[in-house]
Amino acid sequence: MAMSEISDFATRITAALERIGRAVAAAEEQNASSGGIASDEMMAEMARLQEALDSERDTNVQLEERVRAIHEKQQSHVASLEEEVETLRHQLMNHDAETQKLRRVNVQLRANNTALRESNMNAMGDPALVNKALMTELEAIKVGRDADLVELDAILKDLRPFVDDAPKEEV
Repeated sequence: MAMSEISDFATRITAALERIGRAVAAAEEQNASSGGIASDEMMAEMARLQEALDSERDTNVQLEERVRAIHEKQQSHVASLEEEVETLRHQLMNHDAETQKLRRVNVQLRANNTALRESNMNAMGDPALVNKALMTELEAIKVGRDADLVELDAILKDLRPFVDDAPKEEV
């Protein structure tokens, strides 16, 4: 049921309640002016109007409960979406940090490899350059591994709800 339909129902209920209230007041006034003795027809009409009023009040209460339930559901949904956005934002920041590390290490690795190639072209193998190149390559491997771990952690977090909800098999 859409919010506009609920608003329409609420407007209709309010209008009906006002009509019923006016009719009851008119009947009471007519009853008072005729000496307090109400006709059977008037009593039947008042009973019918009172029944309609009670019915409209019940409908109004139900609609208010529906509106409250819809509002609570929306609030819950918004809260879960905000939590998911925050988780994704955190994952993105972790991925970005690992990517930046990887880029820095790769730039250093390229510079070391260029220096090593130049040294080898001159047939002057420099053990310090070889060592530095190997250390930078090792660092690149570590950073790549860290980036992979961050990605695997994100995947595991996404899969955890499915694993937790899966029926447990007895061993």
